[in-house]
Amino acid sequence: MENTRVFVGLGSCGIAAGAQDIYDYMEPELKIEGLDLEVTSCVGMCYAEPIVEIEYEGERRRYGYVDKKFADELLESVKTGDFPDKNMIAISDDGKKYLDRQVKIVLKNCGIINPESIDEYLEADGYKALQKCVEEYKPEEVVSIVKESGLKGRGGAGFLTGLKWSFLAGAKGDYKYLVCNADEGDPGAFMDRSILEGDPHKVIEGMLIAAYATGAKEGVIYCRAEYPLAIKRLNIAIQAGEEKNYIGDNILGTDFSFHLHVKEGAGAFVCGEETALMASIEGKRGMPRLRPPFPANSGINKSPTNINNVETYGNVPFIILNGADAFNKYAFKNSYGTKVFALAGKIKRGGLIEVPMGLSIREIVTDVGGGTSSGRPVKAVQMGGPAGGCIPESLFDTPIDYDSINETGAIMGSGGMVVMDDSTCMVDVARYFLSFTQNESCGKCTFCRIGTKRMLEILTRITDGKGEMEDLDKLIELAGHITKTSLCGLGQLAPNPVLTTIKYFREEYEAHIKDHKCPAGVCKSLIIIQVVPDNCTGCTLCARVCPVSAIEGERKKIHVINPETCTRCGLCIEACNFDAIEVV
Repeated sequence: MENTRVFVGLGSCGIAAGAQDIYDYMEPELKIEGLDLEVTSCVGMCYAEPIVEIEYEGERRRYGYVDKKFADELLESVKTGDFPDKNMIAISDDGKKYLDRQVKIVLKNCGIINPESIDEYLEADGYKALQKCVEEYKPEEVVSIVKESGLKGRGGAGFLTGLKWSFLAGAKGDYKYLVCNADEGDPGAFMDRSILEGDPHKVIEGMLIAAYATGAKEGVIYCRAEYPLAIKRLNIAIQAGEEKNYIGDNILGTDFSFHLHVKEGAGAFVCGEETALMASIEGKRGMPRLRPPFPANSGINKSPTNINNVETYGNVPFIILNGADAFNKYAFKNSYGTKVFALAGKIKRGGLIEVPMGLSIREIVTDVGGGTSSGRPVKAVQMGGPAGGCIPESLFDTPIDYDSINETGAIMGSGGMVVMDDSTCMVDVARYFLSFTQNESCGKCTFCRIGTKRMLEILTRITDGKGEMEDLDKLIELAGHITKTSLCGLGQLAPNPVLTTIKYFREEYEAHIKDHKCPAGVCKSLIIIQVVPDNCTGCTLCARVCPVSAIEGERKKIHVINPETCTRCGLCIEACNFDAIEVV
């Protein structure tokens, strides 16, 4: 018992899967045995949540898929020292494949340490990089090291971080701001949230190093209010950092001072754009503005300002502690280091991963992610969020680096990777992402506000079976105008999902237009749901779940679906146990 520790992962993904219930169930039982149940966060293996780990005599065992019944087994094993192999995911085939291709720099502590304990962060070499900076390097030397590392901004644009810092360092102004952009709004993306929940001190340390290098006096972490756990842990970390003099006045006994606070965003996707974000911090409506002046010269309150995202700052302590060469040894073409991705969609092993530059999309989807969760052939991945693009399976050998991804028509983005199988309608995917960006447009630019609306109307018409072949040319023409005339990245990149799906899946558009059919059987206006007579047993399950009473038939007799009444909701398909309902 003396050498035993038990941990439960309480990140948002774990809590959503029931980890809080497991924690509440196990804690009183462990207290009886004289043990405290400890907290970690998401280790990245979201597909296996809830996760419980047991450390015994220096060896740490990780168990996934924990329910209360299995929790009883684990509680018993703590008493006996005889630990089960069942559900031990770190050494299982799935666990090995998920972890073997990864290189963890930013995510190294996530799921390992207690994110609410500064002492555990210090034990993991926390704040040593900051100490090294203030004791051994001049500010310009820190900027030089970050430049040499080749670190590019992980928020999507891929601009050299060290170069960006040099602009702020050389800017005129007595009071400079530093901002961490944690306004993560892409559907299917949860990188920033997981990092902030799992290792907030690393991001804060990266910001402190940036502040020392650039002369910034005040820092703001702009985090959307939909991330309450991340905000809670950030505030705990900031308070702990202040108490230990890593944040505040005369840090570590030097003349370096830096104050930091969290600003909660209200969920506007456009506030991910840096000028809109700064306007929101100032209390104004989040709308982009023309550049120049650039933030490095005139940002928050017209003072010099630098903005990087969560993952970018998370790389900095490693670079300072280990040197630029240790970081850029993971290199492919002009991209260096690792990249964090949120694997989502129809993927078997969904979660948070960190892979070295140069790994192919196929290796990520197949080796790390395990292929599709449905077992069906993979069809495409959406990269870069709503402003990204859809990459077909035929291009899955494309390596992960900024230039190669851009060549496909997609973008690296902040790291969302949504996997789709062959049951996905790519026209509907384009319509979904365009509806998102159209809804999130701030409305300032005419072509973004109205152009995306017109594109969405055309796409909706096509998915309703009312499209014409000329519509494809109209979509491409509108996309060009929107890209050229929009002020910020939201508008400039909004057409990407449409353009890439037309480029790689044009035959699906033509099927919708010419044949009035949706090959994937997704677009409701273009499908009919009917009973397969030979398979129907008359069990009545389908009729019982139909919300509009469109299914008729007596028990133990073949049923019939009224196409005029049917809303194509699909509930009958889910309910049928005999493959007696098909989509045509």
